[in-house]
Amino acid sequence: MILRNRTQNQQTNFDNYLEKQLKDSDFAKRFKKTGQAWDVALQLASLRKKAGLSQKELARKVGTSQQQISRLESPSYEGHSLSMLRRVAEVLGATLSVEIKRKRQTNQAAVAESKANCEAKS
Repeated sequence: MILRNRTQNQQTNFDNYLEKQLKDSDFAKRFKKTGQAWDVALQLASLRKKAGLSQKELARKVGTSQQQISRLESPSYEGHSLSMLRRVAEVLGATLSVEIKRKRQTNQAAVAESKANCEAKS
């Protein structure tokens, strides 16, 4: 989950702390969600800067406010709409890709045949 340039022996106290915290499933879910918000924020800010635009200039081209662009570039913002992200991406000459993945299923016992086929014969 975490990319490092260090070897196991070079882990910092924070690395060790984070590794321990990630064993807590609630923490891991929140950490992953925050990571996704950071990814969106950093991608938008990076694309805007590469295009040589200020937040105000991008907002004008998109037809929104500078404050809205600022919110989109904030890792704590969770109100992203697909339509707004599409508009921003189009102005920045980018494409938007959304991926929804099935959660990993727990190993549950399952019967491959219907109940009628599993009855004992006399």
